[in-house]
Order: sequence, then C-alpha cells, then structure tokens
Amino acid sequence: MTFHPRPEAGEARPWAFPAPERGALPNGLTLLRCHRPGQQVIAVEINLAAPLDAEPDGLDGVATIMARALSEGTDKHSAEEFAAELERCGATLDAHADHPGIRVSLEVPASRLAKALGLLSEALRAPAFADSEVGRLVRNRLDEIPHELANPQRRAAMQLSKELFPAGLRMSRPRQGTEATVARIDSAAVRAFYEAHVRPATATAVVVGDLTGIDLDAVLAETLGTWTGDFAEPRPVPPVTADDTGRVVIVDRPGAVQTQLLIGRTGADRHDRVWAAQVLGTYCLGGTLTSRLDKVLREEKGYTYGVRAFGQVLRSTADGKGASMLAISGSVDTPNTGPALDDLWKVLRTLAEGGLTDAERDVAVQNLVGVAPLKFETAASVAGTLADQVEQELPDDYQSHLYAQLADTGTVEATSAVVNAFPVDRLVTVLVGDAAEIEGPVRALGIGDVTVVTN
Repeated sequence: MTFHPRPEAGEARPWAFPAPERGALPNGLTLLRCHRPGQQVIAVEINLAAPLDAEPDGLDGVATIMARALSEGTDKHSAEEFAAELERCGATLDAHADHPGIRVSLEVPASRLAKALGLLSEALRAPAFADSEVGRLVRNRLDEIPHELANPQRRAAMQLSKELFPAGLRMSRPRQGTEATVARIDSAAVRAFYEAHVRPATATAVVVGDLTGIDLDAVLAETLGTWTGDFAEPRPVPPVTADDTGRVVIVDRPGAVQTQLLIGRTGADRHDRVWAAQVLGTYCLGGTLTSRLDKVLREEKGYTYGVRAFGQVLRSTADGKGASMLAISGSVDTPNTGPALDDLWKVLRTLAEGGLTDAERDVAVQNLVGVAPLKFETAASVAGTLADQVEQELPDDYQSHLYAQLADTGTVEATSAVVNAFPVDRLVTVLVGDAAEIEGPVRALGIGDVTVVTN
C-alpha cells in the first residue's frame, strides 16, 4: 500500500472585510462597488429611504405591500412577463420593508448583469402597481397574519415590541401591519407611498462580485442611471423611547406543551463604543451551544433544546440616537417554565457577581473573528453587510474595525458590557404558553409584576 505525504497547512493569509469604492450616478444615486474575483454570481442591494415610520396613519403594512409589488409588473412587462424575464437571466429579485427602509436584493450571473439591472431599473423607475396585483398581495398578506399570530416566536416578538415602545411609536406595532391596517391598502395607497419616498437621490446601490470584463459605469448609465426623481430633504427621525421596567406578560395559549420565552429590553445602537464588547459578552452568555445559558438550561437541566442571547439593531443613526433590541429567546416544556426562568435569572446574577472567564472570552473571539472569512465568502453576504452599514449610517470600513475591536476586547470589558445589557431588574419577559399552568410558578419567582393577555 502506498501512502501519500500528508498535506501541510500553509501560512494563514491576512484577511480584512472588503473595502468598497464609493461614488454616485448623475441622477443622485449613491453607489458602492466591490470587485470580488471569482464571484461569478453578482449581488446588488438597493437601499430605499422609505422607513416604516413614514407609513400614513392607519396604513401600517403599505411599505411591505409596495416592496412586494415592485416585481409584479412594470410599464413594459406584466407580472408574468417580468418573472419570465428574470428567469431567463437566471436572476432572483426580492424586496422587504423594515424600520430603516426598503431593501431590494438582486443576484444574477455576471454574464447576465446588464439585462438583470435593466429589469431592476424598470421595477424602481416605473412599477405598474396594477389593482389586480396589489389586491392579490393584500389578500396574501391577510392570509399570513393568522399564521404569524399562531406562531409562538412571532407572537412573543409582537408582544415584546408592544410592551417596550409607546403606542404612538411605529416600532410598537407589527412591521408588516395588522389585519385592520392591511385591509385598507389599495393600489392608490401603494402608489402614493412610492411617489412620496422612492427616488434615486435618497437611494444607495451596492454592487459586489467579479466585475472582470464588465464596463460597470456603462451598464449602470444605461440601467439605474435612467431612473429619475426629485431631490427631497431627508426625513426627520423620531426619537426612540422605551419602558423596560421589569415585568412579565403571559400570552395565554391553553393546552400548550411548551412555553416560548422572549426576555428583552432596548440598548444603544451600533455607533456606541460599547457595541463590540456587548457583542462579545452576549455571545458568551447565549451565542452558541457552549454558552452560559445552554450549559445550564440545556446540558445540565434539560429544559430546552437551546436558548440564545442576541442584539438586533432596530435603528442606527450617525448621531447615536438609534436603538437595538437586546433579548434572550428560547422555549421550555410547560411544567419546567418556572424552574427554567429561575435558573436563567441565577445565570444572570452569577455572571454579574463573578464575571466571564478568560477561556469563555477566548472561545468567543475565535468563533466571531475566526469564522469571518467564511462568513463573507459570497458576494451576497458582502453586499448585504455593506448595505446594512449604509442603512445604519456607518462608515464603509466599519466591519473591519469591528473585528479588530472584538479581538482587542478584554474579559473585564466584555463582562461589564453584557451585565449592563441584561440587568436582572430591567428585563421585560414575554411568555407564550398555558397561563393556567405557568402563572403561579412565575409569580412565585418575584421577577416582576405578572399580567396575562388572552388575545
């Protein structure tokens, strides 16, 4: 038997998040381009400054319907023809609405970029918003809502937002609207929202992939460069206020065999200097199977398949007046809801008293920083992150600096950040489960006033 020599690992090459080239088209569209050799599927992200708080009163969800309708026909193609043309390009086109605005995402083989950008330009420049298509999208959305309300995770998220934010703030209400508001949406409302907020001067395009042999300037001039619109003033951003007084809300689901947990509060946006340390500390608390929470609730006690702690940006502004959602999420079996919450609070108290260990910190850095080159292998992942940075008013080199900050963050700093992020007396706890079974044990814990809701 012949044994071949074992391959030897080469030297690790330095890695940094790709740096984009920034520019603008004559129509005012901001452009970020990033050449990624070998990435033959090109990713394009379009940020539209059409935030949810710009939706008219009583029409929550119109941004979502408008985003979905962008690919449902144009002045040149019907909905069916537009879909067929995309398919011929081997392209995918998606759009969704969130608090900061609308995101339109395109992926296409490099050889079909010009054709696909032409279709994207059509969708942005002259969407049809036909009555029949908008009506179908509204009906589809109305069909989705009961399923979302029946989903414990989605229901918990809706309740937490309602609890944290005042009723007048858009963040307190479902992002894609309610049955009452969506039912009011028609093609006229969609077109009015489009005409008020969608224009190249307040939009940004991100193009990432192998641009070898592609005259991108010429392609853009013939496609997105034909999109026109006026130069509107930036919209004022309403301040984010929240009430994180410690309390418990039980959303009653009689007969539920599991309880969905969502424990949260608001935190600073990504401009805050504590963000990197908070990311690292939160990962140690509940970012992986080896985290503090999983070691106790999953491995030692067997209450759950997993519990996760995370920070999610809601709005990030250059002046640092945005907000993030800091949360712990998971599910446990109904009889152990009280004991699981008790142990969870013990984990938080123990963390505050004794802090993280150097070993926990080191593992977290290895996992967060070490996998970054794999995380950003595709053009779509790079384009999405660059678009996030634009949306959150961050500098183009933010991601590279973030990884350097994570690597330089010490154990004491990470401990302080996560303890401040999850203070035991300032957490709003939402439980979706059988109130008859869990209310008594939860009240006995003394972690806050307990309220039961039935709708």
